[in-house]
Amino acid sequence: MKTPRKLLLAALLCGSSMQAFAGAAATAHVSDCWIRALPGDLPSGGYFKVSNTGDQPVNLVAVGSDAFGMAMLHQTQSQGSTSSMAMVDQVAVPAHGSLAFAPGNYHVMLEHPKQPLKIGTTIPLTFSFGDGEKVTAACTVKSAGTMAP
Repeated sequence: MKTPRKLLLAALLCGSSMQAFAGAAATAHVSDCWIRALPGDLPSGGYFKVSNTGDQPVNLVAVGSDAFGMAMLHQTQSQGSTSSMAMVDQVAVPAHGSLAFAPGNYHVMLEHPKQPLKIGTTIPLTFSFGDGEKVTAACTVKSAGTMAP
């Protein structure tokens, strides 16, 4: 009879530890999120600010949305008078710092919208971090000429 009691105690202790871990404060925050709506079948760009209140850097590893068929992290790279976009696997957000995803820099490429984008509406994007944290933000759809939030 000692074995079942030990197993029960171990299970209870593990459950308490899991709850304490799950209740830990989030360190990544997303603000100023907006999406540039482009005409026709052109991909849209997602822009935002990621803040990290933690003591360690965090890596943004993915962004997803049910409103689009594909979302990818990209960075605009310039060489002389030419610029191109390159897909990136992750972007580090420094400890106690922030990183802006803005036109001409890091951004999210949003492709294959499931419905036409309507200026003034909001679309949720879910941001996934390397430590397993997920943050959802409502992103305002703005016109193609918009350059800042």
